[in-house]
Amino acid sequence: MTAADKDSPLIFIVEDEADIARLIASSLAEYGFRSESFGSGRALLARARRVQPELAILDLGLPDMDGLQVLRELQEQHPCAALILTGRDGLTDRVLGLELGADDYLVKPFEPRELVARVRSILRRYQKAAAQEPGGHSGAHFAGWHFDLGRLHLSTADGREVTLSAAEAALLQTLLKRPNKILTREQLIGERDLDPFDRSIDVRISRLRRKLEDDPQDPKIIKTIYGAGYLLCAAVDWE
Repeated sequence: MTAADKDSPLIFIVEDEADIARLIASSLAEYGFRSESFGSGRALLARARRVQPELAILDLGLPDMDGLQVLRELQEQHPCAALILTGRDGLTDRVLGLELGADDYLVKPFEPRELVARVRSILRRYQKAAAQEPGGHSGAHFAGWHFDLGRLHLSTADGREVTLSAAEAALLQTLLKRPNKILTREQLIGERDLDPFDRSIDVRISRLRRKLEDDPQDPKIIKTIYGAGYLLCAAVDWE
């Protein structure tokens, strides 16, 4: 374990229970992460306008606004990795959180070491995607779309514009790197220890289709290959 330094990943924590916020911050610091804690959603969003975190840990039951709304605004305005940490254990909240761009969902009470392990796992996935990014390229053209890697932004020649969450952008980037090849759910999530019942990739594929496809129920760009995985059906030109 190492102390956090100025070059270590910055993590935002929004948690209105001070004791829990301190526990999260101290656990992260033990493993070399910097963090900033906020007692309200608005405080976190205001800070995100000035400083970009690598990851945000979000409670859903906040005093000023629902945590899912914080997640929605964060992903629309300042996309970053996100972990929901909450006492809510309902399937609806879990699925909605993933649809809004969360990378993982952990229910209280929690074991601090598990929290740190999940944070590290999420950040590894993003670092792996960045390392495999085609060198020197800032964007990609495919199926009438332009994907801006720096802004996590999609656009078409006729002016249609769409902003992706960090999780959606990472997934799309993985698909774009291997067009016209079947990728398994395990390859897309980038984790060998993927729970076979984890449907987070399926949720994100569905959300990407709603943004990319003319008819998400009959997708032409991202196809499901039943029993195998997903296939990006398009030529990709990097710039």
